[in-house]
Amino acid sequence: MPRRLVYDSGVVSADLFPELDELLASQGAEACLNFLIDRFTSGGEYGLLFEARLMKKRHELGLPLIQTESVGGDEYQAAVVEAAREAGTLFLAAGNIERAWPYFRAISETQPVADAIGRLEPREGLDGAIGIAFQEGVHPLKGLELIAAQHGMCRAITAFGMQAVTKDRDKCIALLATNLYREITERMARAIEAREGTAPLSHRLPELMEGREWLFGDWDYYVDTSHLISIVPYCVEVTEPGVLETFHELCDYGKRLSPRFQTKGNPPFENQYEAYDHYIQALLGNDAEEHVEYFRRQIAESDAEAAGDAPGRTLVRLLVSLNRPADALDVLLRDVFEDAPYGVPVPSALHLCYQSKDFARMTALARERGDPLSYAAGSIMHS
Repeated sequence: MPRRLVYDSGVVSADLFPELDELLASQGAEACLNFLIDRFTSGGEYGLLFEARLMKKRHELGLPLIQTESVGGDEYQAAVVEAAREAGTLFLAAGNIERAWPYFRAISETQPVADAIGRLEPREGLDGAIGIAFQEGVHPLKGLELIAAQHGMCRAITAFGMQAVTKDRDKCIALLATNLYREITERMARAIEAREGTAPLSHRLPELMEGREWLFGDWDYYVDTSHLISIVPYCVEVTEPGVLETFHELCDYGKRLSPRFQTKGNPPFENQYEAYDHYIQALLGNDAEEHVEYFRRQIAESDAEAAGDAPGRTLVRLLVSLNRPADALDVLLRDVFEDAPYGVPVPSALHLCYQSKDFARMTALARERGDPLSYAAGSIMHS
């Protein structure tokens, strides 16, 4: 058996070199390079194939055969892109997402990798692909799904909280809420079957909890309560009604837990499950004014020294979500330190003036703040 030599990412047979010498002597450099391209393609050595393609292009263009910083030009760069796309595609076809990713990343073509990740099913050995999906932001939703499936909800919640996920963030939140909801209902259904002798027909929380106060004794809970209180606050980022309804039912479940499992939050969410449910119900349009009033009371009743302007910022955000920019502007000007470098981001007063088409107020604020550009903008739009 010929000795095996490791070169770059591939394994090259030692008997390859005499063949190269013979080809070079008899047919020239192009034949030699074409031979290598064919060999690396058939042998699945796609990293070496990429390098061979570029060496051939450098030979065609009269450039140095060894890659140097001076090697460039539009035609050569186009060849680099094409060779990277080819290598990445071949690695994906071979099921090697980790090897494909650097090539597609280098040419800013992430979709083929995202598509391949999207087709993955949970199994061992996917940590590299999960890292590309989640940490690299290629397909965070699928990455989070795989983390939850392989490592559990605790790991998924922690990963989401530590990573500044922007792509498909709302879908990631929905995934966490849905998975947690399923865990609760499955465990609650087993408890009901053990107590009543038959499995419940419904797997919705309202039906499972109705008339079964015994489910909530002093020490009874159906999912790690730290998981519940980690996920519920994400409801303020949600707009899709079905997901909001899931969060509402999670809050309803949380409200029934023993006081020993009722973790106190910060204003205006001190009574967390109750407060977040008010926010959710307002977004769902269920007697919205009643729920908005809850947060008005939080502003009035909170200790400003301890709470700062957090209650005001929360109400501004809620009113903006309810498409009530004029009301949000009133709260902002009265209860928010607009330029403070902390807290939940809220629109500026001038932006809310624009949203509410209150250009007279915009010009008045601009004059008061010594802002001639905003004053001019407001005056022009008001005229």
